[in-house]
Amino acid sequence: MASQTQGIQQLLAAEKKAADKVTEARKRKARRLKQAKEEAQEEIEKYRQERERQFREFEAKHMGSKEDVAARIDADTKIKIEEMNKGVAGHKDKVSEIAKNHEESPQSYHLPK
Repeated sequence: MASQTQGIQQLLAAEKKAADKVTEARKRKARRLKQAKEEAQEEIEKYRQERERQFREFEAKHMGSKEDVAARIDADTKIKIEEMNKGVAGHKDKVSEIAKNHEESPQSYHLPK
């Protein structure tokens, strides 16, 4: 009977030892997964930074800096405003004459196309 109890105790001790090994293996696996995830995040961040740098170089080479783009937009806007002002000034007399004639003789008048 004592040998049976001793055999049971050995089995229980072996079972506990095996459970401890499994638990430790799971912890190691979790640590490795966490480390792999962190390394992957670092690699992703490095890749993102490299792509951003390449994009900024491409943008500067092909489009110029943001200040250059803003200056071009301002210049184009000023040119278009000047053209519109010239168009308004050129048609101002015609519109005034049409309005004056319309007041004198109210009839339907169609603007030339």
